[in-house]
Amino acid sequence: MKELTEIKYWIFDLDNTLYSGQTKVFSEVDKKMSSFISEKFNVDLVEAKKIQKEYFYEYGTTLSGLMKKKNVNPKEFLEFVHDIDISWLPKDKFLREELIKIKEKKYIFSNGSHAHIENVTNQLGINGLFDGAFDITDADFVPKPHLDPYKKLVEKFNLDPKKSILIEDIAHNLEQAKNLGMKTCWLENDEAFAKKDANKPYIDYKINNLPSFLQKINILRNN
Repeated sequence: MKELTEIKYWIFDLDNTLYSGQTKVFSEVDKKMSSFISEKFNVDLVEAKKIQKEYFYEYGTTLSGLMKKKNVNPKEFLEFVHDIDISWLPKDKFLREELIKIKEKKYIFSNGSHAHIENVTNQLGINGLFDGAFDITDADFVPKPHLDPYKKLVEKFNLDPKKSILIEDIAHNLEQAKNLGMKTCWLENDEAFAKKDANKPYIDYKINNLPSFLQKINILRNN
């Protein structure tokens, strides 16, 4: 773990990573996706959920499938599904303190929208602590785990992959990061889809608590 004190670029996934998946924030987005599909294509919520998950598993995001199969306007979709009230989500003072201690560059890398990133970081109390964010529009709507957005991320922020680490809750989203030379860290969880590749060799670190992990690195850096 000592090698992580040399990391110059810290890259964080957003959903179920900067906040715990147990908070069920993303379930609010999930519900909105089902509602969007139901209203747009005049199907009941059960069928809408089925379409939603089929597209997610096949294309990486529900949006990507809707664009390819249904010619959905991505901006309309993103505005609708990310318009959620998460005022109940508590501030994360521990995470804020440890992020502040990291003086190196910090970025958010999300399949969501900039508006969603801003909403979540504001609510967590960690807004203003990052040097930039890369969302699905920056990726031209090509989601992780496709290689292209990782390359665009590196290009946009002029990152050195060999001095970077990506922290993610979905294990297979770490493969392309590793292929580019990054260190990889999987935030353990019990979601079947998120953990199915958790034992692959492209995962360097496994953690169960992000703030505690960052605290350990910060302590090592100062010793």
